[in-house]
Amino acid sequence: MLSSHISVILLAGDKMDYKILVVEDDQDIQELIKEFLKAQNYQVDTAADGVLGISLFQKHDYDLVILDVMLPNLDGHSVCKMIRNKSSVPIIMLTALGEEKDHVKGFELGVDDYITKPFSFTIFMKRVEAVLRRTYGEGSSRLQKCKEVVANYDSYTVTVNELPIDLTTKEFEILYILMENRGRVLTREMILDKAWGYDYFGDLRVVDTHIKNLRKKLGITYIKTIKGIG
Repeated sequence: MLSSHISVILLAGDKMDYKILVVEDDQDIQELIKEFLKAQNYQVDTAADGVLGISLFQKHDYDLVILDVMLPNLDGHSVCKMIRNKSSVPIIMLTALGEEKDHVKGFELGVDDYITKPFSFTIFMKRVEAVLRRTYGEGSSRLQKCKEVVANYDSYTVTVNELPIDLTTKEFEILYILMENRGRVLTREMILDKAWGYDYFGDLRVVDTHIKNLRKKLGITYIKTIKGIG
């Protein structure tokens, strides 16, 4: 029988997996937001007006947009409407204190949350984390994200850099198991139990075959084999 003392690990992802676009014309606020997000290991792009914000959004894949209402060239509500015509990416809008009409209009356009200026950066970070958790965590859709790889359990679909990857059902299930347990070492038996169930009595080598196929199809280096652990 093939030794089970060869284990598989998906290298742990962290907040670097999330890429955030900040559209804010006040340079001081923009820089503060950028530095606070980067300090928490998020990737951050910035724009000082609505036109540049839309241009960046069309060129890159963002997980969250932080959008000021009052922007030069193209206001935040117009930017939000243009984004919503093409994407369901979560949007947090920044607005001045007491501007209730901005809140109402934003929610009608599909804004996910509002942060009122001036704000505490502790509260700001909690709002960001909450929106990302609701969108990409164990919430409405069972979606796992690790860097450029996104696996959606509801639709059994996988994309790498937004390009769909054709996986078999078992390949998808093994990938999803690895993504759910990123950073942990999983033995062959553990993967078999999760993907096939406890009644599987076949060759353990089947796991190796599926892992090999996943590496080839996904073209990633995050799935590592750890020898001598089991």
